Amino acid sequence: MTGRQVGVVLVSHSAEVATSVAQMARCLATGGATAAVAAAGGTEDGGIGTSAELIKRAVRAVDTGAGVVVIADLGSAVLTVKALLEDKELPDGTRLADAPFLEGAVGAVVTASAGGDSEAVTAAAEEAYGYRKT
Repeated sequence: MTGRQVGVVLVSHSAEVATSVAQMARCLATGGATAAVAAAGGTEDGGIGTSAELIKRAVRAVDTGAGVVVIADLGSAVLTVKALLEDKELPDGTRLADAPFLEGAVGAVVTASAGGDSEAVTAAAEEAYGYRKT
């Protein structure tokens, strides 16, 4: 193991939502080193929306070379990440997880913090769809 962890980026239309979910995921990933998590929420002027520049900065901030898993909330957040991936504007090893935002974020951060590789982190985020509350 190289000591590098997969980074996680949370993309939301709201800076407050992205930041709060990142904080919650970090708190639930206890018991050791926490993987790098970055929030890319809202627009550059603080409004509701999605910013390709904020997403690119967040991905670069958590990229240690082990990969980055991006979880987006909905609509243009997903489309913006897909466009950035398609246009190769994000580092190699960046993946978009098809996952619920909060539950997926927690699964991803816990798995990344435990040393999981990019595939395992993505799978943990996506498996959150199967979590039943009844």
